[in-house]
Amino acid sequence: MSVLLKSLEEGVLTLTFNRPEVLNAYNRDLHHALLAAFDEADANDDVRAVILTGTGRAFCAGADLSKGGSTFNHREHSREEHRDGGGELTLRLFEMKKPVIAAINGPATGVGLTMTLACDVRLAVPGAKFGFVFAQRGIAPDACSSWFAPRIVGIEQALKWFLSGEIFRSEEALSTGLVSELLAPEDLLPRARAIAKLFSAKTSAVSVAIARRLLWQMLGAEHPRVAFKAESQALWYVGGAADAAEGVKSFLEKRPPQFTMKVSTDFPDWM
Repeated sequence: MSVLLKSLEEGVLTLTFNRPEVLNAYNRDLHHALLAAFDEADANDDVRAVILTGTGRAFCAGADLSKGGSTFNHREHSREEHRDGGGELTLRLFEMKKPVIAAINGPATGVGLTMTLACDVRLAVPGAKFGFVFAQRGIAPDACSSWFAPRIVGIEQALKWFLSGEIFRSEEALSTGLVSELLAPEDLLPRARAIAKLFSAKTSAVSVAIARRLLWQMLGAEHPRVAFKAESQALWYVGGAADAAEGVKSFLEKRPPQFTMKVSTDFPDWM
């Protein structure tokens, strides 16, 4: 049985964690399946957006703890050599050229929650249990969450959650901006697909990829001049390309645009 189900429909790739017997706990198989799926999504021009969700009653209950007390023991590597798998995942998400929406259909804790921080949109169902539980497991934050979380909810709120390790509900996640909407379970995926279609119905795939890359990268920029330079270069590139000409012509002619540029071949390699 595959640990990750994949379904492509009308330009939207839905990736569904498929380990319901352990609440979709994260393991190496799921890790590698997700990384491969993201590579495939970026290479496939039929994919305009990606949705992450879970099978059964959970989104992802965090790391698979079946190894017991040795679960987080990576001393086979040196401190300098070790790299966190969750961080590998969120860095790959950070580099995505397609929008990614997390449709959080149930409990999301540990890496099951931190992985969503690198998604562009987070939706959830009412009453879902969330938790940055690392302090209560005697470990450290993962998945680059110490970079992402304060930028999403602010440093004070991030500290409250990370220092206590307490479980909180999706209603608190909504009020603090961690998720943008709460939806009934039957409405969650339809809403995620509707948002995905907003990102793709009238837009240039290359323009969307460039905008996503710029917005994420500029979160770490030290001065607006960094954005000034990056946007100037991006505008130089797209301004002389086919999609810009089509975008202007379609507007003037009052018709839907027919963009032809492809992310797989036309995304600038210097971004």
